[in-house]
Parts: sequence; structure tokens; C-alpha cells
Amino acid sequence: MEVTDQNQQDAEKLLAAKEAIKFVKDGDVVGLGTGTTTTFAIKELGKKVAAGLKITAASSSVRSEELAKSLGIQILDLGTLSSIDISIDGADEFTDTLNLIKGGGGALFREKIIASLSKNSIIITDASKQVEKLGAFTVPVEVFPLALRYVADQLIKLGGKGILRKKEGEVLITDNGNYIIDADFGLIDDPEKLATDLNQITGLLAHGLFIGLTSKVIMAKGSEIVSFDKK
Repeated sequence: MEVTDQNQQDAEKLLAAKEAIKFVKDGDVVGLGTGTTTTFAIKELGKKVAAGLKITAASSSVRSEELAKSLGIQILDLGTLSSIDISIDGADEFTDTLNLIKGGGGALFREKIIASLSKNSIIITDASKQVEKLGAFTVPVEVFPLALRYVADQLIKLGGKGILRKKEGEVLITDNGNYIIDADFGLIDDPEKLATDLNQITGLLAHGLFIGLTSKVIMAKGSEIVSFDKK
């Protein structure tokens, strides 16, 4: 049953990815996200580039950058860009108001920079990612190592319970040299307020609440495409 569910999700991710890259045009600077869903989009873009599509791209992680380069996609330095024409990324959760939780893949800081620079920020998902209220998935928080204890204490004051993310038994280090705390706030009644409160914490580099940064969500549900647009 689990294999069948995973196959279904992968089929939906691929369908959403193919729909999203239809919006990419010759000459575009494309922001590339990180994660399993975005991997499908990068591979599909690689096919288009091989067929003659002329784009440049900026990536939110080393692994996405390496994949894109291997497919012939020219990568730009994110820090040199003042705007991005279109970005394609995934999400851990989204609501129909286009509020998101992102960062399950550990690249939330660069993903947020890309989303902020993007004229058209497209999120692609399978049907499992849509929720009525954010918060079943924890809110990732990227933290400067020397601020770890302070940030963890502040998260508790905001009603969150944080766990330092590890991978294969070792503390996960982000591409930026920082730690990630996965903070459980339960279901979030006011994500805008929580995002504002998190922004005030010294030592917290970025959090996984993406509020007002998304132009469109393209969700595949079975063989159908469902789109949610910014109002």
C-alpha cells in the first residue's frame, strides 16, 4: 500500500512539474528550489534546454545546482541577482490562501531569497500537501549555531517545541553552515502573526513560513491539475 501511495505521489509530482515548466520562456532567469518535487521540474527543464530552450538559473541548494549543471542548465550566483523571472519549488504544506510551510529539505533560507526575488513564484505539489490549516508539519527554523540555545528558548515562549534536526545521527549542517530547529506549534491559527514574531528573534536566520510570497500553486490530484492563484 505504501509503495502504491508513493508511486501515486511521484506521478502527481511529475505531472505538476510538467505543468509548471510550461510557464518558463526563452531568456528567463529561473529560480530552482530543493526537494523531491523540484527534482522532477529540474529534470524536465533539462530536457527543454537540451531541445533548445535558452535559460539561466539560480539554485537554492548545492544539490539542486549540481543536478541542474549536469543537465546543461547554466547556473548564476544568487547573490548577484536583483530579480528572478520565475521560480519553481515545492512545499511541505499549503493552504488555498497560498500560505506555505517549506524547509523540509533544509534549504529554506535560500528558497525564501529566491521566492522574494521572483516576479512569478510557482509552487508545485502532489495532493497530499494541501491542508485547511498549517501546522501538522513542523516549522523549520535555520539558526546561527551560537544562537541555538537562545532561539530554542524563544520558540518555547511562542508556544513551540523545537527539536534540533539530525541526519544519520549527526547534527544537520545547512549549505550556509547553520543548524535547523524543527518547531512544532500545533495547528497554526494565525500564520501571519507567527511569522512576524519569528522574524523578531535575534539569531534566527530564516523560518519556513512563507506568507505572501507565492504567485501560484500547481497541484496534481490523480491525473488532474488544480491551480490556486494569488488573489
